[in-house]
Amino acid sequence: MIYNSDFPETKPVINEDIQKRSPGSFIPDEFPVTKAALAEKKLSNTEGFKKGIRLFNNKEWENSLRELLLINAAGFSSDEQLELAYYLGLCCAKLERDDASLYLEQVITAGNDMLRVYQCRMALAYVYVKTGRARMAEFELKRLQRAGFESVSLYNTLAYASYIQNRPKNAVELYEKALDIDKDNTTALNGMGYILADTGIDLKKGLRLCRKAVEYSPENPIYLDSLGWACYKSGDMQEARKLMRQAFDLAPEEKEIKKHYSIVTGEAV
Repeated sequence: MIYNSDFPETKPVINEDIQKRSPGSFIPDEFPVTKAALAEKKLSNTEGFKKGIRLFNNKEWENSLRELLLINAAGFSSDEQLELAYYLGLCCAKLERDDASLYLEQVITAGNDMLRVYQCRMALAYVYVKTGRARMAEFELKRLQRAGFESVSLYNTLAYASYIQNRPKNAVELYEKALDIDKDNTTALNGMGYILADTGIDLKKGLRLCRKAVEYSPENPIYLDSLGWACYKSGDMQEARKLMRQAFDLAPEEKEIKKHYSIVTGEAV
């Protein structure tokens, strides 16, 4: 089974110039509120923003998003608005929400920080792939390629997008590029191995790659499923059944695993 787990690096690219100042500190003097109300607003925005970032860094995506959405950005400078949009976009992307694009596009369009632009395009591609919009994911990723960016995550996501568009040979080539960068990357090992075994392009190599992915991550149900399926394709039914039961025990609600389990074991689920 192929599963693209390559969400772009979730550690944010820090804009220290913005974060060392309080959000809302650039509210113009003519902003129509009293001094007391302004001070209260700035304190509320500052604490809310800091809390949202802290929750984000702790990988509490839903709580971070909830906190960041409470911030009133009226009166924010353009830099502060981009800072808020950046974190809102990454939270939404991690939660696979369609509205991630609303925030991430703001950062991409501004183009002030190329590392953030790269990260936001990768996040958009991830959301597009997870929501079945593979062609849009390819568009974002190929723009990054043309700009000279290259990474394991980029090639893995491109490969997955090719695979779900029924282009297995192209997907294999892209997984090979990912492995050229990181020969032990388990997402690429599993993806390439599964395709080679499932399509019969190279069953022996596919089995070897799937086995290597499981060696690195023996409790991953996706990798166990792939290796079990490769064993099934190679005729090793005893090993296939054992691996499929392990995968099913770890992820009994995963549709593809349930399907493979039923085929290999003959048991209805």
